[in-house]
Amino acid sequence: MNQDSTIEVSVVMPCLNEQQTIGSCIEKAKRTMKSLGIRGEVVVADNGSTDNSVSIAENLGARVVHQPIRGYGAAYQAGIEATRGNYIIIGDSDDTYDFTDLERFLTPLRNGHDLVMGSRFKGEILPGAMPWSHRYIGNPILSGILRWVFHTSISDAHCGMRAFTRQAYDKMQLQTTGMEFASEMVVKAAQAGLKISETPITYYPRLGESKLNSFRDAWRHLRFMLLFSPTHLFALPGALLFLLGMFGLLMMLPGPVKIGTHVYDIHVMTLAGFVALLGYQILHLSLYARTYAVSAGFVTKDKFIRGFYQLFTLERGIAFGALLFLCGVALDIRVAWTWIQNGFGSLDEILPALFALVCMILGVQTMFSAFLLSLFAIPRQGKREEGITDED
Repeated sequence: MNQDSTIEVSVVMPCLNEQQTIGSCIEKAKRTMKSLGIRGEVVVADNGSTDNSVSIAENLGARVVHQPIRGYGAAYQAGIEATRGNYIIIGDSDDTYDFTDLERFLTPLRNGHDLVMGSRFKGEILPGAMPWSHRYIGNPILSGILRWVFHTSISDAHCGMRAFTRQAYDKMQLQTTGMEFASEMVVKAAQAGLKISETPITYYPRLGESKLNSFRDAWRHLRFMLLFSPTHLFALPGALLFLLGMFGLLMMLPGPVKIGTHVYDIHVMTLAGFVALLGYQILHLSLYARTYAVSAGFVTKDKFIRGFYQLFTLERGIAFGALLFLCGVALDIRVAWTWIQNGFGSLDEILPALFALVCMILGVQTMFSAFLLSLFAIPRQGKREEGITDED
């Protein structure tokens, strides 16, 4: 981005065949900036329009940049990278957002906020502007998940009109190219500790054909949030399964358990063993995911991973895994010795043998996981290692 000190505000609009509305949006933005005495610009990020959208935008004095890579996020990234103002306001070019409303976004930015989100739910949604499935199901559920997982207070995380400072955009380091770009911005802003506020806006019915695919786009938002939160996707269910499985194993280890009129034996312990192994595997996936997110630069800081790698080494991981494996071997030796003493008769030590097998599998899994975690943590040229081994 090439900043120009003479330009204060850049309004960015993505565009894909919006000839019916692009002109109105540009005129509103330019007229509003003029009435507010703002020196600004309008940047249209064309995403492969085949109608007259580009010529309309150019004739109205907007600066058009072309993004051949299709996608909501891709178009916005190209447009934002081309801006020159210190304050950047983005909004769809389908006339669903009112570009005469720029001042309510600029005032919080000038007062020290980093990201200002429009909120259709705190404002007004005009009849026909939003399908009932989006208004009462999709948006509330996705925004609620985002608030719960990432500890934000945003009421409308997928509102397409928002504003931020140039410095905030640089800190967020946005990467996604699809509709999940909207979620990524909120998540990255929260993770970076940016000062976020909301402002109520009015949402209007659009003209022309909608580019949204409700189920596909909702899934992309949900998928992004889950992948960006390994704790909720992996760690919590993994820990629950592992603890539940180990509880069952330890409870059954002394022998069959009678509860009421039912006796629980080898079948329940076998199930508990599988549950414990599954939970342990999912816990390791959590470590892989969080380590990769930091090493690849998707997450700039992760206190848990940094603390983990301050304690973890390949050698310690191998030693811990070997200890688990040897505990299982020792228990198996005890079972074998009992069998020998009984003259190789019937083997009644199936429960301890099963527990030993689980310990050995956990040990082997730990040792191989130690190698993979060490591989993830190897510094690579051009990649960020902050948050893994470095201090702030």
